[in-house]
Amino acid sequence: MVVKANMKLHALLVFTMVMMSSVLIIGNALADTEKAKEHYNTGIQEAQAGNTDAAVVAYKAAIASDADYVDAYINLGAIYFQQKDYQKALDTYTTATEKDPQNSAALANLGRVQLKLKKYAEAEASFKTAIGIDSTNADLYKELGKAYFYKKDYAKLIETLTKCHEMGGGDHLSYYMLGKGYQKTAKSTNAVAGFKKSIEFKSDYYNSHFALGQVYLGQEKFKSSAAAFKAALKANPKKYLASYNYAVAIESSNPENYTRNIQVWNDFIKLAKKNPKAKTSVANAQQHVKELMEAAEQADLN
Repeated sequence: MVVKANMKLHALLVFTMVMMSSVLIIGNALADTEKAKEHYNTGIQEAQAGNTDAAVVAYKAAIASDADYVDAYINLGAIYFQQKDYQKALDTYTTATEKDPQNSAALANLGRVQLKLKKYAEAEASFKTAIGIDSTNADLYKELGKAYFYKKDYAKLIETLTKCHEMGGGDHLSYYMLGKGYQKTAKSTNAVAGFKKSIEFKSDYYNSHFALGQVYLGQEKFKSSAAAFKAALKANPKKYLASYNYAVAIESSNPENYTRNIQVWNDFIKLAKKNPKAKTSVANAQQHVKELMEAAEQADLN
């Protein structure tokens, strides 16, 4: 199709349409849609084959052939996102949304990049706009929930993720975030339910086990807390904070079991002693072990 545009001074463009292969001419800009599709499909094939550089070249060629080919921008932006080149991804998705303001996929991807760049207010706006276009997409509510999570807007977080779950969406991360929202608003029962649901989706998700342990520790449910921190350590044995809290929970559940308490504190010390961030905690634990040993000796005398 050919479109010829004749511009007169202070007048609107007048368009004349003529059928002619797949080439579209608008003013001085020339777009070859079929050629753009060929490059786009090549980009998909190269990406699937793991040839990322070749895929980038193909998507850029598609855009050069047709500057309004939004799908090419979306796929190109996805590569930049995977490469953690978030500025290029941001620029690419911004252009895509300018080309097609009603493209919910482009808006959602723009929001994801904005989250990575800590542009939380902008991400919130992007996801809200996407939801306005595609209101039945539960995943968009989960993404919006992330924006509220990072903004620490826990009331909106709870509202948004509850709707996501009511729509049949959600995963271990969405339920973890929901649990944190309830934890931060002092709704412990709901927080526990959220973390447990998260663990149902992903049994080795460290964050949910650790957060569950925190809630139980705050409720002085020490055995449940110890079990949660033990599961957290199983999920990630290198996390010294879980080891520390596990020791607290174990000792709190049975303060006079000196042998066991000394053991768990020594386990923490062994794990954390080479971590500069844990220097103070390790020193305190070492002092506490000495106190426990002295208490054990005193108990034997009695």
